[in-house]
Amino acid sequence: MTTLRELLNKKGGDVHFARPDDTVLDAIQQMADRNIGALMVLDGDKPVGIFTERLYAREVFLKGRGSPNTKISEVMERQVCYADLSQSVDECMAVMTDKKVRHLPVMDGGKLVGIVSIGDLVKNKIADQEFAIDQLEQYIRTS
Repeated sequence: MTTLRELLNKKGGDVHFARPDDTVLDAIQQMADRNIGALMVLDGDKPVGIFTERLYAREVFLKGRGSPNTKISEVMERQVCYADLSQSVDECMAVMTDKKVRHLPVMDGGKLVGIVSIGDLVKNKIADQEFAIDQLEQYIRTS
């Protein structure tokens, strides 16, 4: 069973972030430039929230707020679910499904070390299944 430590070793632990006083426009631009769907919100090195495309749609666009003058702190999600490096991909998929979130920040000893998306987890599961199928096919061919 793959752990988040193994997944982040393959994927990398880059964490893209915004600051609470950044504008929504700056955050959306950064997400578009990096082709990502979420930014952690950091105050110094401390995670204080997350900002996602879903939050943009619901808390900014649908409420008629202006992206250039709305601060991330006004619309970010403050109640963030976190994962630990030792957790398995399966455990994290269950948490994400239960909590209806698409991004899960990863902590190690109180320090933010990465973020995984549901896409990252599904991609890992598919790779594991493809490997298992390949191994079974090889076994059948050589038996």
